[in-house]
This record gives sequence, C-alpha cells and structure tokens, in this order.
Amino acid sequence: MAQFFNKSANNIARISMVMVVVLAGVGGFAFTQISRSSYLTGRYLEKQQPVQFSHKHHVGDDGIDCRYCHQTVETTASAGMPSTQTCMNCHSQLWADSPYLEPVRASFRDNKPIEWERVHDLPEYTYFNHSIHVAKGVGCSTCHGSIDKMPAVYQENTLQMEWCIACHRAPEKFIRPKSEIFNMAWQDGDLDSKERDKLKVDLKIRSKEMMTSCSTCHR
Repeated sequence: MAQFFNKSANNIARISMVMVVVLAGVGGFAFTQISRSSYLTGRYLEKQQPVQFSHKHHVGDDGIDCRYCHQTVETTASAGMPSTQTCMNCHSQLWADSPYLEPVRASFRDNKPIEWERVHDLPEYTYFNHSIHVAKGVGCSTCHGSIDKMPAVYQENTLQMEWCIACHRAPEKFIRPKSEIFNMAWQDGDLDSKERDKLKVDLKIRSKEMMTSCSTCHR
C-alpha cells in the first residue's frame, strides 16, 4: 500500500511540535511579564488629584507624622483620609490665600469632602487591615515606599498576591520595631537575622501555615 504522507511530513511534524512548545513558552513568559507590568498593576503611575498635595513637602520637609493625617491607621482596617478641618488647622494661617488651596477652602466652606483619586486599591475580594500590620511591625514604607520623597503619590509595589505572599511566608525579613513603624528612613538592613527572629517572637507573629492560609486574606 502506498504511503499516504510523504517522508518529509515526519520533519514537518517534528518542527511543528517544537514550534508549539516554543510558542507556548514565549506566550507564557509574555503573560507573566504583562501581568506584572505597570499597565495592569498601576505601579509607578501618578494620578492627578483635585489638590496638588505633596508628601515630599509635608512629610519630608516639614516632618509631619503619618498619623496626623491618617489618624486611624493604628486602630482600624482603613488608614483614613484627613478631613478638611485637618488641612485647615495649618492652612487657615499658612498659604491661606493660595489659589492652589481653593479646593480645600471650598470643601471647608461647603462642608463637602474632597474627592481624592485612590492610589492603592485592592480588589473587593481581598481583606486587608492596616492596624494589624502596624501592630505586627510592618512599617509604612514597606508597602508604600519612600512617601517622604514623593511630590505626587504613586503605587510603589504591584499589590499582587505573590507580593503579599512573599511577606507572609517570611515576615521576619520585613518587620521592624514598633518605634520605627513611621520612620521613613528605616532600612531592612538595620536589624540582623537574629534580631529579626527575636522580634518575630516578641510581636507574636503566627506560623507561616496560618499566615498563608486562604482565609487570612479572603474572607
């Protein structure tokens, strides 16, 4: 019986299978890179706000503590946004006539909150509590980056699950003493490994198994 396929079909089949594997690998690599890109994660992208507020000026230059504006960061799930009254505590005297601050004065006059553009926005199915992270030694700059150097706030990290899990698997690499939580100059190298292990015990951080349990972040 005559062969249905020419002998050259064997080479074509082999090349086709190799090409499928190569293309699948390239496609998978491209997907992982795109999924981590700023296009999808919003990382490093500055957002236009209704008021030109500079953390670099207020935190870096003037030394205002995070908790002056984000008053509930140690006690509730949300860090909280400052009321207009908080802004006016200073700006009723400083730069009181600046045109840049007219939205703040209008908000105060009309008793209407300023509608800020949210920068760090987790999915609705993710549970995150600021207070427990602060209580367990996670500093502001660990997640938010060097806020004191940002004229306009941007998202420093991807906020993807793999980023969260990396910390939950080995929290001792990222924690710091409670006295340094709001210290923007703190560096991870300020503690050695033994000090970190001791701090993990002192802060009563739970086991890796519990920290990486699905129900910890998805409730």
